[in-house]
Amino acid sequence: MLSKKDLSERDICTKFITPALEKSGWNKFSQFLEEVSFTDGKIYVKGKLTARGKAKRADYILYYKPNIPIAIVEAKDNQHAVGAGMMQALDYARILDIPFVFSSNGDGFLFHDRTATAGPLETELGLDDFPTPAALWARYKQAKGLASPVAARMAEQEYYLDGTGRRPRYYQQIAINRTIEAIARGQNRILLVMATGTGKTYTAFQIVHRLWKAGAKKRILFLADRNALLDQTRKGDFKHFKDKMHVVEKHQVEKSYEIYLSLYQGLTGTEEDRNIYRQFSPEFFDLIIVDECHRGSARDDSNWREILTYFAGATQIGLTATPREDDATSNSEYFGEALYTYSLKQGINDGFLAPYKVVRIGTNVDLDGWRPEDGKTDVHGQLVGDRVYNLRDFDRKLVIAERTELVARKITEFLKATNRFAKTIVFCVDIDHAERMRSALANQNADLVRLDHRYVMRITGDNELGKMELDNFINPEEKYPVIATTSELMTTGVDAQTCQVIVLDSNISSMTKFKQIIGRGTRINEEYGKLFFTILDFRQATNLFADEAFDGDPIRVKEVTAEADLTTEELVANTLDAADPDPIDPETGEPVEFPTEEEQDEDLELDPVTGIRYPRLTSSTSTVHEPRGKTYVNNVDVSVLLEREVVFDEHGKPVTVKLTDYARQKIQEHFATLDDFLSTWRASDRKAAILQELEEQGVPVAQLRASVSADVDLFDLLCHVAYDRPPLTRRERASNVRKRDYFTKYGPPARRILEALVDKYADEGLENLEDIKVLQVLPLSRLGSPLEIVSEFGGKVKYLKAVQELENELYQSA
Repeated sequence: MLSKKDLSERDICTKFITPALEKSGWNKFSQFLEEVSFTDGKIYVKGKLTARGKAKRADYILYYKPNIPIAIVEAKDNQHAVGAGMMQALDYARILDIPFVFSSNGDGFLFHDRTATAGPLETELGLDDFPTPAALWARYKQAKGLASPVAARMAEQEYYLDGTGRRPRYYQQIAINRTIEAIARGQNRILLVMATGTGKTYTAFQIVHRLWKAGAKKRILFLADRNALLDQTRKGDFKHFKDKMHVVEKHQVEKSYEIYLSLYQGLTGTEEDRNIYRQFSPEFFDLIIVDECHRGSARDDSNWREILTYFAGATQIGLTATPREDDATSNSEYFGEALYTYSLKQGINDGFLAPYKVVRIGTNVDLDGWRPEDGKTDVHGQLVGDRVYNLRDFDRKLVIAERTELVARKITEFLKATNRFAKTIVFCVDIDHAERMRSALANQNADLVRLDHRYVMRITGDNELGKMELDNFINPEEKYPVIATTSELMTTGVDAQTCQVIVLDSNISSMTKFKQIIGRGTRINEEYGKLFFTILDFRQATNLFADEAFDGDPIRVKEVTAEADLTTEELVANTLDAADPDPIDPETGEPVEFPTEEEQDEDLELDPVTGIRYPRLTSSTSTVHEPRGKTYVNNVDVSVLLEREVVFDEHGKPVTVKLTDYARQKIQEHFATLDDFLSTWRASDRKAAILQELEEQGVPVAQLRASVSADVDLFDLLCHVAYDRPPLTRRERASNVRKRDYFTKYGPPARRILEALVDKYADEGLENLEDIKVLQVLPLSRLGSPLEIVSEFGGKVKYLKAVQELENELYQSA
């Protein structure tokens, strides 16, 4: 008979923990889930390839009712102490906003009560003493201030389930449950901050539905400021309200419905008779949801605020990805501090939002300014004012035709080198600029525009044909339009799931607007291969990454800084750098495994007309008049400057000191002396992870590699830069091992394997040495299968130990 000590962690769960939960009254079909992955795993990008890191996974999550989690259990095998899983469980409980935390090894439970204000935080329980659902729920209600019958009924109201198995993500659960509980306690002003693409409307729907079904809120108003937002809400999650829902249109009042959707413009007007909200009594609505509340409700004198003040007795919830806080506007002053915030950075790290790369492109006139030569005239023959014009002027006061053409050419070159059918949004200064950019892009892509004029379209507020194509642009199944030029219309509320390129050719100083624009690309659509996107910045707008108010750093930033045109191949090669080392997944400590290009492209098909691979898929513009006050010039020399990589530190700040001095400073921040670094290095069984961590903390590893011989080991390079230690080449280190006759302690087969590993290290470095997949490639694969190779050492564990000892030999002189 097997001893409990011999059982795996999963066996402990099956034989001891699950029976204990069921014995305490927890229903295994509705009240607990096992091995719950609550993130999707961060997306890593290497060249054009993508891979997901490991998702965060809890052993058990316990629910009082579906989607109302109240406890978490972390399991360990019986070789561990009963509380060995507590630190992991507490970390997950913090992320998931769960109050009751348990750890178990099958002998019993260690219980940590995060709601406790007196007495012990942790107590040990026997296997038969796990708390019942009623007992934990009573504690939960007491801690959350939900003891009254009315408050409890609201908190216990079930979620809407549509029969498809769709469940809210963990952060949506937190936002929904916190909001319901706050309202149950009597809070009437609530602010929820959730990054673009994280499902604010679905979150709002569940809040509304639960309050409505509980009878706590009987008439509800959903306010938005754009038809696109309202249409997405009506056709999307709110469709489940069916005939209980009404869209306010044409300033007509209808009082027989329960759920109202409206543009704020539909309720107000400059004339009193158009302020139809006054035809409702101030007590008519119980609940008001203000979508994208940063756009209007934050201002004291706004039309939104006028409506909210009139219905002051209603509970009011503001939703935004980008709350506004400045001298003129304040979301928190009206709604209060955010009840819950889920940031762009969190969304990217969890794998729910797409990461992005940045290419900065500066022209000579952008970086140096442009001063007209003596007697320079505009296209109408008028003298151009004599002063230096810069980025703030271009396309707003002064239009340089050649600059527009160059931007269109660089966009086209990038698309030609990656995917000409990648959905692309080009943000321009104004409507006039958007039209000129459309025309320039049409000329650059004449072959595809001839096939379908919708390949590039202007989608702006004044253009009905363009606005009609907006739904097609955001629909993943529609091939056209591919490129959309715009000014303001698409900055917010556009759910562009497959947008892969964001072009910034507009002056952006507002952090709120910047985040909204970046948010156009952050949605993921794995079915269509959209897992990351690229920002092409022609206006230095991405300097805002360094602003402390920004919360989602780019994967990679490239900048153009010298005088020569950048070829398509250089642009793409320097942006999509497949030569970078594989990143380390923090959940596993292992390098991220990337697919081959063939594997990644297997769900794409070749367009026989264009020759472009794109996902398998289940007319003219209005006239734009030249705005007054602009000067149009041509025959100006405009060129792109040669690209070089700009190094940014971990805070998004550009590095301005000498690269080696900066690297020395960053390394010594972590390891003050050479002895500190060497002792950590020798003690680690994953030496590549140390190098990866230094890179993630801001040490410019890739740039340092490029500055020295490729034969120098990265370990030696860092020691040389930080501590002035003379470097050895990898071949010198390999030769030293052979001279010491280290291999003689092994038999002939194992010796041949280790000698081959040393050769591999000398050729390629440490990263491949530590990866067991190295056994699948030459010259190791000639020595047998991976299973045969590790068996020569007595199994995988002993093989890995031998590799670790080999590493210690390689760095013995360290």
